[in-house]
Amino acid sequence: MKKLLILIVLICIGYSAKAQTAEELKKEQAPKKEAIAKLQGEVKALQKKIDALPGWKKGAFGTIGASLSGFNNWYSRTAPNASAGNIGVSVNAFANLIEEKFFWRNSGAINLGWVKLDDESKTGDEDFETATDVFTLTSLYGRRLNKKWELSALGEYRTTLIDNFNNPGFLDFGVGFTWTPTSRLVVVMHPGNYNAIFSRGKSIFTSSPGAKLVADYTATHHKISIKSNFSMFQSYKDSNLNNWNWTNSFGYKLWKGIGLGFDFGLRNNKQEALNNALITDTTANFGSIDNKIQSYWLFGVSYSL
Repeated sequence: MKKLLILIVLICIGYSAKAQTAEELKKEQAPKKEAIAKLQGEVKALQKKIDALPGWKKGAFGTIGASLSGFNNWYSRTAPNASAGNIGVSVNAFANLIEEKFFWRNSGAINLGWVKLDDESKTGDEDFETATDVFTLTSLYGRRLNKKWELSALGEYRTTLIDNFNNPGFLDFGVGFTWTPTSRLVVVMHPGNYNAIFSRGKSIFTSSPGAKLVADYTATHHKISIKSNFSMFQSYKDSNLNNWNWTNSFGYKLWKGIGLGFDFGLRNNKQEALNNALITDTTANFGSIDNKIQSYWLFGVSYSL
């Protein structure tokens, strides 16, 4: 019994010493944390000053997503011997010249995806087919009226790269005003815009004048990178010629420039919907088609420069 009491006392003393040591370490740690927080605040303040300096600002980040699978004698499947693959790549880049009296903002975005399903019971190997194919270039020039408003001119081009390049291709160019409430957000309002559409052969695509609205947000918050762009065209000629696109890219940095990325996009374009419907129904028209919202998404490993 005496030995047991001694053992309990020793354990209590050890626990007390450990608790006391931990408490002392925490007290020693507290001022160091305060110093780090102060330095981080100073670094952020300096970075804001650097970002506000005139000159070129450049950057890029992208996402790669892939999944591969194979089945051999997997009898619960209709096709017990098959292989499948899904590959996606997205890249967002910008080069902006910011000066005291003017700016010139340029950006480009690519999102490509391929899918493959190879059923070994069928003759011939299946090739990868295009699933997502988006290519966009934008150039915006603005002459400052004050700190937040500019007279501006915009050129925006959208098409596909792999399938049917420039068929169709959408080119918007116009003039108006740009509002820049912060360095991260740019809002373009151009009442004088022309939506030129390029296509080959017999085509239902129609170019027209209209109004252009673009809202672009690009930012980095700690380890998170964000790029969101909404672009809308309202035709003065016919509401069936309206269209809008909304693309988003998110990156979370895990180690150095490597992290996780998520991209998704939405689009509404009645002319594209009609062009697709005419492939199977030659009598289709704007009144008969179901103009559903188009979408894509990609999740995978990201890398930022």
